[in-house]
Amino acid sequence: MHRQSLFGFRMIVVSIATVALTATTAFAQAGQPSDVRRLSVDEAVRLALEQNLGIQIERLNPQIQDVAVAQARSLWSPHFTTGFFNNSTNNPPTNALSGGLSKITDSSVSTTVGLNQVLATGASYSFGWNSSRATSTNIFNNFDPLLRSSVSLNVTQPLLRDFKIDNIRQQIEISRKARESADVELHATIVQTTRNVKNAYWDLAFQVNNLAAQRQSLELAQRLLRDNERRVQVGTMAPIDIVEAQSEVARNDESVIVAEAAIKSAEDRLRALIFDPAIPNFWGISIEPAETAPFRAQAVDLEAAVRNALDKRTDLLQAKNSLAQSDVNIRYFRNQILPDINATATYSTAAVGGVSLQPLTSIPLGPVDRTILSQRGFGSVLGDVVTSAFPTWTIGIQVGYPIGTSTQQTNLARAKLQYEQAQTQLKNLELQIVTQVRDSARTVQTNQKRVESARAARQHAEKRLDAEEKKFAAGIQTTFFVFQAQRDLAQARTNEVRAISDYNKSIVDLEAVQEVSMGGGGGGVTNAGAGAIQTGNAIVRQ
Repeated sequence: MHRQSLFGFRMIVVSIATVALTATTAFAQAGQPSDVRRLSVDEAVRLALEQNLGIQIERLNPQIQDVAVAQARSLWSPHFTTGFFNNSTNNPPTNALSGGLSKITDSSVSTTVGLNQVLATGASYSFGWNSSRATSTNIFNNFDPLLRSSVSLNVTQPLLRDFKIDNIRQQIEISRKARESADVELHATIVQTTRNVKNAYWDLAFQVNNLAAQRQSLELAQRLLRDNERRVQVGTMAPIDIVEAQSEVARNDESVIVAEAAIKSAEDRLRALIFDPAIPNFWGISIEPAETAPFRAQAVDLEAAVRNALDKRTDLLQAKNSLAQSDVNIRYFRNQILPDINATATYSTAAVGGVSLQPLTSIPLGPVDRTILSQRGFGSVLGDVVTSAFPTWTIGIQVGYPIGTSTQQTNLARAKLQYEQAQTQLKNLELQIVTQVRDSARTVQTNQKRVESARAARQHAEKRLDAEEKKFAAGIQTTFFVFQAQRDLAQARTNEVRAISDYNKSIVDLEAVQEVSMGGGGGGVTNAGAGAIQTGNAIVRQ
């Protein structure tokens, strides 16, 4: 009687807990409505390429580097200058030859126009045109007003240093290499993100399948509990004997709850990779995998995978790009230790005009009335400038060379050592890449064998459970062995689903490791972590 009362009390507690859990779950689901998005793995990758924030950030880098290239090329752009000046000066006379009795006033209006540019050959030129109109109260001036105009041109061409490469050309080549590096980095981000999306997708698919396996185990435990309850009702089993069945149901129910929570966590990881947080109901979208992790045994062409990795690995391409930048620096510093020999040419012409006055032949003692001899307007002055009526030119060679060790020599020595170091690092990187590819290929083969082993273990667990249930039904076995067989089957199902998921993720990793670094050599046997990539380049065959 006491046992029956205890059994009844426990049944009431279990019923209340079940009802409360059901009500709580229903309330939570009702309070958080969500949109269900059923996605294939390819659709998830497409969404990530369109909306992933990391990719959006990285896509700006090539544009930034385009601006840097344009900025470096702008150093070749011509520079135009112009100016307008109005000047007036008053000076007191200090002697009879000062040119005035009380004060001397000089006024002028002048304009300047200039153009200078550095050319792609390293040459530079500067052009200037100056014009002015000056008036003065100085009685000794022969022109009032005086018009002036002059044109000058200066060209300098390096013959050794800065001839083949100079600072501007060095900056342009380096900026172009940086632009290529930005493209490689963008591709690496796309590859990494794609790998992350695929692995997160297969993780979610595993959690969904794992929940199904846990629910199957719960159903088996509930079915056995119902059978035991009927045996108690007909008197073939003592009430105390169903406590173990109730405990097994509760344990499996806990596993279902944990599996449901794991699905939500996997959804969050995938959601953050494929959706833009700015979209409406970002956290309310429920993701449902449209595909289950397939298992198709594949043979790995290791040699082809290694060749592909040595040809396409982004970190190797970046290392080679860095080596090319170092080569540009070496060429520049080697050029800078040459003698500084420049050919220069200067040409100028000038002309004057205005109102020409009769010169004074003696020092006047009173007011002066000077006769105008001639007048030449600004057009005539410009004509003299254009026709080079009064040319001046200079052609020469300038030579400069530092005495002792120069900064350029130390820069060249350091650049050579860094280049040699980078070459050794490149060889080391190639060795690491081959090691990572071999590890990833080995992981694929290992996980393939794991799937076959886990599948066989699951089949044996199903047979064992069937045998234990038949023994229990015949009364020659206790419930303990049935529960143990149920647990073993649940674990075997989970192991098989996990092995298939890990196998598909290792295929993704093998594809990715041929283009990006995996950060540690191909991953372990389970490859449970999320990382990133692009499909289509893994060297695998049926």
